[in-house]
Amino acid sequence: MKPVPAGKFVPGELVTKADGASVAKDASARMAGALRSALQDRGRACVALSGGNTPRDAYAALAKEPGLDWTKIDVFWVDERAAAPTDERSNYRWTKAALLDVARVPPERVHRMPSDAADLVAAAKAYGKAVADIVGGGAPAFDLMVLGVGDDGHTASLFPGDPTVDVTDRFVAAVPAQPGREARLTLTRPVIQHARRVLVLVVGAAKRSALARVWAPTGDIHETPSRIIRDCLGAVTWIVDEAAASG
Repeated sequence: MKPVPAGKFVPGELVTKADGASVAKDASARMAGALRSALQDRGRACVALSGGNTPRDAYAALAKEPGLDWTKIDVFWVDERAAAPTDERSNYRWTKAALLDVARVPPERVHRMPSDAADLVAAAKAYGKAVADIVGGGAPAFDLMVLGVGDDGHTASLFPGDPTVDVTDRFVAAVPAQPGREARLTLTRPVIQHARRVLVLVVGAAKRSALARVWAPTGDIHETPSRIIRDCLGAVTWIVDEAAASG
């Protein structure tokens, strides 16, 4: 798989909200709009979801959005910790509680990352095949992808100093455990950058420094992996609260 060429991103749309609750509400409406458009245009939709408190609130609101036929929407995850699906750390668990159960998404439309597998490399390969088979395309293009920016500048499970951000020959990668950080699975840079619509949710003053590095004219993706969003080919909307956007 070839990496996406640099320079394809302009800052995109920036939406500033008062607080996390307002970010979640706005994000929910935009998620629903993106899914409705895909359903209207193609008769189906594929979404990749991230974890975190702000997306969780947005997913809860999305579950109540009218006019979404979840029998035609395939749900994937951007990344996942090496934890059981019932573990409190699991992105899947909280998405299931907030969205999947409430919206009654059919089980066959739910594609959980098998991050609790004993062999994460094999699990990454299997999930990559599922992405290729269901989302389709030479480089799969999700109709909607929800991302965040960590305090350290990471996005998905692409962390500062970790070589996973350079992976371009597969759709999903296993991220080895590091001191203070458990192993994970993550979508890779080319898949993220080919999404048709990307929503980036950023909340809290702790994110301010990282966001400044992401938006800076120059920088290194190895120091601030979220800078890969600058090269996304689809429409990118940053939904940011005032605390994160300040300064």
